[in-house]
Amino acid sequence: MTGIDVAYRTDGSGPPVYMIHGIGSRKEHWNPFVAALSNRYTCVTYDLRGHGESPIPPTPYSLEQLVEDLEMLRKHHGHEQIHVIGHSLGGVIGPAYARAYADRVLSVGLISTAAGRTNEDREILFGVIDQLRKNGIPETFGKLANRWYTDAFMEAHPEVVETQMHRVLTTPEDVFLSVFEVYASSEMGPWLHEIKCPCLVLTAEFDGGSNPRLNQFIADELPNSELIIIPDLKHDILQEAPDLVIEHLRRFLTESA
Repeated sequence: MTGIDVAYRTDGSGPPVYMIHGIGSRKEHWNPFVAALSNRYTCVTYDLRGHGESPIPPTPYSLEQLVEDLEMLRKHHGHEQIHVIGHSLGGVIGPAYARAYADRVLSVGLISTAAGRTNEDREILFGVIDQLRKNGIPETFGKLANRWYTDAFMEAHPEVVETQMHRVLTTPEDVFLSVFEVYASSEMGPWLHEIKCPCLVLTAEFDGGSNPRLNQFIADELPNSELIIIPDLKHDILQEAPDLVIEHLRRFLTESA
C-alpha cells in the first residue's frame, strides 16, 4: 500500500515535528503551534487526504492509508526521524505510524484521542455518525460544536467556531464520514504496548469522546508515557487553550530530544 502526495506547509528549522489534524479540519488548525515552535523545530503541517488542498481519492479510507500518507510526506522531506503530534483522529494516526515505522519516530503526542472504548462508548460514537448520515452534516454540526467547545468560548469567539464550521462543511461529506468511521472503528488498545518511544497523552476534563478515563487507559498501556488532563475544557483544546497545550508540548519535546 502506498500513500498519496498531500498538501503541506513547512516552517522553521531544527528537529522535525509533524502535526496531524483531526476530522474535517485543516493544517491551519496548528497555526498557533507553528508560530510558537518554529524557532526551534521544523514544523510540518498537512491536510489529510480528502481535506483542504489535498487530493480527494475515492472513499472509504483506512487507517493504513492515512499512515502511508504520512510516510510519503516524511520521505518527501528526507527526514530520518521525526516527532509526531496528532489531535483527535491525528492522535490515532500518530501512534499507528509509530507502530509501523518505529525506527522513524522520536516521540508521539496523542492529543484529545481515545482507546479502550466500552461497547457503550462505541454505540454513542456510531450514533453520532448515524445522525450525520441521516440528517446531514450542516444540520448536525451544532451538536458537534457543543462537544468541541465550552459555552463561554463559543460566546466569546464565534469567529473560531464559524471557521471550524466552514472547514467541516467544505470537506466532502463522504470524506468526513469515512474518516469519522476510521476514528470510531480504530482501537489502539491491543497494540499500544508496542510503542516504545516517549509519548505525551493529553486531553481535557470534559472531552466527551476523548475523556480522561480513555486517556488514562492509553497512558497505562504505553510503556513510556506521561498523562496530562487539562481542567474545564472540551475537545478542541488546540483552539480553546493553545498556550497551555504548547507549554506542555514544548517541555515534552525538549525532554524527548
